[in-house]
Amino acid sequence: MAELLYLEDSYLRDFQATVAGVSARGVWLDRTAFYPGGGGQPYDVGVLRAGDQMWTVTGMERESGHLIHRLDGSAPPAGTIVRGTLDWSRRYHLMRTHTALHILCGVIWRDYRAHVTGGAMEPGRARMDFEFERMEKALVREIESRINVEVEAARPIHAAILPREEAFQIPDLIRTKINLLPPHIQEVRTIEIEGLDLQADGGTHVHNTREVGPIHIVGYKSKGRINKRLMIELET
Repeated sequence: MAELLYLEDSYLRDFQATVAGVSARGVWLDRTAFYPGGGGQPYDVGVLRAGDQMWTVTGMERESGHLIHRLDGSAPPAGTIVRGTLDWSRRYHLMRTHTALHILCGVIWRDYRAHVTGGAMEPGRARMDFEFERMEKALVREIESRINVEVEAARPIHAAILPREEAFQIPDLIRTKINLLPPHIQEVRTIEIEGLDLQADGGTHVHNTREVGPIHIVGYKSKGRINKRLMIELET
């Protein structure tokens, strides 16, 4: 199993690794800072370099227990030492966006006790669905105001790895309507926004809420009787 560098340092943008294997789609490495996607957060892209050769990493996928770095050309052979570099602008936008969703989720759970029923993101834009019976303009503006108070509070954000049994003793750790953690996962990574939110999460995040910048709720719609969608955008 590859060493997942992004779990320890979301800000790591360059790293050295060895090509551990080659598939028809690309390569897997002994260690990587490329986030493979999951939990609504898209995969990273970037480049691998070895000497004067360069390969563009166009995406990530899971294959037979490996994290495949999809490449735009013929792959370097196993054993090649490569330098990986993320598309940092894209990654950092995703970090800010993912954290913005945690702020939104934290405020809505704290103030309205509404479960999350779905979500997705792209750099600088995202949507999240909640178990609300009603959604109207006044409520949306109220939510927007409250989440931006938390942005300005510059609340620190921490990641931790806990044994599954210990993690599931934490009240409200799983905010989704359905527990999405498979039984075979025995260690749970958590993301905590101090004083606001604590959730199981495997994605990448910024160090404090102020890094997110102002969050704008740019739309809302009903997706069912008790399923309402909020769409957010961040400032560049």
